[in-house]
Amino acid sequence: MMRRLTLQITLWLAFMAAVLFWPAGTFDWRGGWIYLGEITIGTVAITWWMLRHSPELLRERLGSPLQKKQVFWDKVLMAIIFVGFYGWMALMGLDAKRWGLSHVPERLSDTGAVLIAICFFIAWLTFRENSFAAPVVKIQSGQTVISTGPYRFVRHPMYASALFYFLGMPLLLGSWIGLACTPLLVVALMIRILIEERALRQGLAGYDDYAARVRYRLVPYVW
Repeated sequence: MMRRLTLQITLWLAFMAAVLFWPAGTFDWRGGWIYLGEITIGTVAITWWMLRHSPELLRERLGSPLQKKQVFWDKVLMAIIFVGFYGWMALMGLDAKRWGLSHVPERLSDTGAVLIAICFFIAWLTFRENSFAAPVVKIQSGQTVISTGPYRFVRHPMYASALFYFLGMPLLLGSWIGLACTPLLVVALMIRILIEERALRQGLAGYDDYAARVRYRLVPYVW
């Protein structure tokens, strides 16, 4: 498993680097290198933790984003999100470096790095509480409702962590155009939450009661 794990992470990071730096047309990009370093450290740290404490979850997270038991509309949405997300990354490389249209102050760029770190921390808290946190919408064998940790505050803390990522990444990379596109990603996230909640209400015992106790899906006191 370690060989597969190392290869998969290495190839993914190489792909991320290509999507960032190829459109940018330069390696002279402070924000790009900080981002790449941050996701490398965060991914390796969480993966190492899963390997030691939740190997079943790790196997699930390493699975394909399109799976047999996955809800059909989630497959459609995931394909759209995949193309949109990496297109968004490439656009920020074009904007911040090749075209030079955006000029984000360094202090705001550093704030973006902090937001991404917060995202990784909340994601780890979520994985620690929920060993059923699959990357696709499906009901797993033995799955139960989780109401501890960050699940006490919102019903989808993993998606809540993504909000920090969606705000932090364009700031760190120095792209106002990327930041302007963030609402589109948030809308896609909200649609996915509705798809997931429908599946959970239909297939997971006790979810309706949990949803009645924890009112907010994504942001406390908002939605």
